[in-house]
Amino acid sequence: MKRWKKVLVGFVAFLLLVGGAGWIIYGGGRHEGPGTIRGAVLPAPVVAARDTRQKKAAVAFPEAERPTKQILFGDLHVHTTFSADAFLRSLPLTSGEGAHPPADACDYARYCSSLDFFALTDHAESLTPAHWRESVASIRQCNAVAGDAADPDLVAFMGYEWSQVGPTPEEHYGHKNVIFHGIGENDLPARPIAAAGAATAAFKAGTGISKWTLLQIPIRDFSQRQRYLDLAKFAREMKAVDDCPTGVPSPKLPADCRETAATPKELFAKLDQWGLDTIVIPHGSTWGFYTPPGYTWDKQLHADQRSDKYQNLIEVYSGHGNSEQYRPWRAVVKEGDQWSCPAPSDGYEPCCWRAGELIRERCDDPKSAQCEKRVAEARHDYVYAGVAGRLTVPGATVEDWRDCGQCRDCFAPTFTSRPGGSVQYILARGGFDDPSAPVHERFGFIGSSDNHSARPGTGYKEYARRKMTEAGGPRSEAWRDRVMGAPEAKSKEPRAYTKEQLLTIPPFQLLDIERQGSFFMTGGLVALHSEGRSRDAIWSALKRREVYGTSGPRILLWFDLTNGPDGIAPMGSLASLPANPHFVVRAAGAYKQKPGCPADTAGGLSPERFDRLCAGECYNPGDERLRIERIEVVRIRPQVRDDEPIAPLIEDTWKSFDCPGTDTCRVEFDDPDFLSGGRDVVYYVRAIQEPTPAVNGGNLRCADAECKTLAPCYGDYRTPYADDCLADIEERAWSSPIFLHPVQPAAPADAGVAP
Repeated sequence: MKRWKKVLVGFVAFLLLVGGAGWIIYGGGRHEGPGTIRGAVLPAPVVAARDTRQKKAAVAFPEAERPTKQILFGDLHVHTTFSADAFLRSLPLTSGEGAHPPADACDYARYCSSLDFFALTDHAESLTPAHWRESVASIRQCNAVAGDAADPDLVAFMGYEWSQVGPTPEEHYGHKNVIFHGIGENDLPARPIAAAGAATAAFKAGTGISKWTLLQIPIRDFSQRQRYLDLAKFAREMKAVDDCPTGVPSPKLPADCRETAATPKELFAKLDQWGLDTIVIPHGSTWGFYTPPGYTWDKQLHADQRSDKYQNLIEVYSGHGNSEQYRPWRAVVKEGDQWSCPAPSDGYEPCCWRAGELIRERCDDPKSAQCEKRVAEARHDYVYAGVAGRLTVPGATVEDWRDCGQCRDCFAPTFTSRPGGSVQYILARGGFDDPSAPVHERFGFIGSSDNHSARPGTGYKEYARRKMTEAGGPRSEAWRDRVMGAPEAKSKEPRAYTKEQLLTIPPFQLLDIERQGSFFMTGGLVALHSEGRSRDAIWSALKRREVYGTSGPRILLWFDLTNGPDGIAPMGSLASLPANPHFVVRAAGAYKQKPGCPADTAGGLSPERFDRLCAGECYNPGDERLRIERIEVVRIRPQVRDDEPIAPLIEDTWKSFDCPGTDTCRVEFDDPDFLSGGRDVVYYVRAIQEPTPAVNGGNLRCADAECKTLAPCYGDYRTPYADDCLADIEERAWSSPIFLHPVQPAAPADAGVAP
């Protein structure tokens, strides 16, 4: 009898455990709401002072060159915790801050970063219909409190991110932000368009976290369980959205379904069906965190996968690093139909090669034939596993991998850069569907943040690394083991994976999150030369490419062709020129920042909200500007035939001009070889600012040229939460290019006529 009582008690306890677990997963969670905008319109003198400061800098230039347009600063790449990855990053187990909904972005842009405009771009793959509608309502509210629509303190745009990820280079297109001009009922689509494939499938399954994991985490972190209950609710809401029916025009689909597009071609076709004023901005084109080794932009130059109508801008810099620079090395190379591992070259070590060296170090006899066989297998297995390659060497640590895959001589490089997606490569590469009429991309350059805590424009000060960048990770060793798996023992044998096995690995364990933590920077900015502060004026500047990007500081930059066919032509212009071009560049350094927040805006939010959003610091310019050290000019001659080598076409740096050591700089230059070259040429400039400390400025913080000794700046518990990992870098601004086509001067009217 006693035995049966014990069994009964045990069974009841089991039922209670299961019931409690069921409540954790299926009950108690709250809907992630849009939040409430707290701030009111800024005082008019505060906003007017922005233009006054610019005019003060322009006094240093000749009177005839004083600008008539105002430079406005914004961020067109901002996520809230409506994005699934942002929600995961907000959890207590990663020392996350909790919810950062759309309302936070509005208050942050207005009071913390003092931007002129921003756009919400949450991942379409995890945006439910309810969250889309709530985001739209929040953006409308943000604009409603901005004052006079012709001269607002802040303009908020609505958009989403199409987050396509392909498992192979042939299937990968990458991420694009889709941004809309208006915010009225007839200016926005009924729903965002998600990328078909792995990302959407993972989100639809419920954030990619198993039910068993969701069960354990709230129990182990019981005092902070509510955020995990909210995550379970968020996951159920995503999973409950049905796929839209196929073969139906986008505007006629039900409002509450999930619409997808597998390729840029499908995305552009659906945007055509809506007929809305839209800009599509590719970004993260070199970021190797999710981009398969071997990827290049090439297939997006085919006529059906590109769009001059929508794609006229590209994000050259974000909090994920710099996508500008091309290098000739590759992470993998293709031999026939197979990908293989190249040898190191030019200060670059492919990670597949490093995998072989790690296995070699574990051999009893590194020179034996058996060891060489294992080394070859390790390289092959790494290549086959793609972005999950590090898993093929059991027990390898971040330090073991050194700086493999990294661009050692790039400015603020993206993690494991893919140079075939770099902006320089994209501008140089041609599309040759019709060899007699090649096509080339003509992108303007912007910067933005890619921030995931509803903080547009985080680069105004270098502080609070774990809040102002995407650096994050388990808050303790125990949580690391629970989320990412316990560290493995080192093996002498590499480990091969099938494609099916790779698909079953949770994202936290699949991707190289630990090394990536050292490559998160504060955000960049998009700057534009605008006729005014209105929505229409800002949109017009974006459409005509009269824009530039910065790595965060508010550097002022002008780049003009002075002898264009219609007079002065600014950055972003296209022109046919019957003469050699002459250019003028003017730049002014960003203002040095004072600590704290400006007194005239400090009362706009409660102290508690200021502290949570701004973390104690705001954009707070003093009266002194940082120096512009030099102006660099890049010249690119786009391909004229498909087999023309890319590297010689990219001249970086073509010209460089030292500045006089003041906070402004002006240079002139021309190209005496333009007409005689007889081919199109692309020119853009970089304004390089004096070195200043930056969060994660040292990336892996290598102590030697080959990075044999390094001190990674972890996103998790291994680097103190308060350590901002500061190191000096040369912040910069990138002008949009000027695109020139040579035409021979017209012969005189009487040429060839006998007297």
